[in-house]
Amino acid sequence: MKKSPIAEAFNNCRNKKRPALLTYTVAGDNTKNKSLEILKKISHSVDIVELGLPHNTPVADGGQIQNSTFRSLKKGMKIKNIFQIVRSYKKFPFSKPLIIMTYYNPVLQYGKNKFLKDCKKNGVNGLIIVDFPWPENRMFAKKCKKNSIEFVQLLSPTTTKERLIKIKRDSHNMCYYISSLNTTGGKFKISPEKIFNNYKTIKKLYSNKNLVIGFGITEKTIAYFKKTDGVVVGSLICKEITKSLNNRQNPATNVSNMVKKLRNKIV
Repeated sequence: MKKSPIAEAFNNCRNKKRPALLTYTVAGDNTKNKSLEILKKISHSVDIVELGLPHNTPVADGGQIQNSTFRSLKKGMKIKNIFQIVRSYKKFPFSKPLIIMTYYNPVLQYGKNKFLKDCKKNGVNGLIIVDFPWPENRMFAKKCKKNSIEFVQLLSPTTTKERLIKIKRDSHNMCYYISSLNTTGGKFKISPEKIFNNYKTIKKLYSNKNLVIGFGITEKTIAYFKKTDGVVVGSLICKEITKSLNNRQNPATNVSNMVKKLRNKIV
C-alpha cells in the first residue's frame, strides 16, 4: 500500500524533530464559507486537519465543541455540505491531509459504502468514528484501507495491554490516545507529566505506529507533549471561534493566530 498523506505528514515532522500539530474544527461553524476560510488560514501552521461532522448527540464532546456543533446544525449543515467543504479545501494549494471525525449513526444512516465512496471522491484521507470501537470496526476498517482512507483507532488510559496488542494488529498508520476519561476540553485530572508517561508506555507497544494525543490540550499544557508523534487541539479552537463571533471579529484570523502560537510551543 502506498504511503498515505497522513503518514507522509508524520514523517516530515519527525525529520524536523517535532510532533505533528493536528487541529479540530466542526464543519460548517459558523457557516460553510467561514469553516472553509478557517481551514485555509490555519493550513500554513498545521500538519493535519480534523473536520468534525456535526451530530446532535455528541457523547464525547465537551461544551466548546457542542457550541460549534449547535451553530453548524442551526445553519442546516448536512453530510453533503461537509463533502463540499472538503472538496473545496482540497483544491487549495496549501491544503493538508484531512481526517473526518464523526459518530457512527450519521455514517450508518448515510450508508457505509456510500460514505466511504464519497470520502474517497472528495479527498478525505482519514476517518475517526468515536463510538465505533474495535473489534466491531474491524470489517469497516478494512473497507477504509481498500479506499485508501486511514481508519484511526482510539486508545484510552483504561485500555488493557492485552487489548492494546489486539487493536494494534488491526490498526492503520495512525492511532489516537485519549489522554483522560473525560469529554473533550475537560481539565486534566492528573498531571501532564503523568499523562505523558502513560503515553510513553503505550508508544512502546506502538513503536511502528504514529500515536497522537488529544483531549484537554491547551496553550499551557501542549509543551509537555513535544516528544509525542502528534498533538490534537480542538476545544481550544472552538472556544476561540465562539469568542470571536461574540466579539464580532473574524474567527479565521483569530484562530490562525492561536494556531501559530501553539505551533511555536512545540517546535
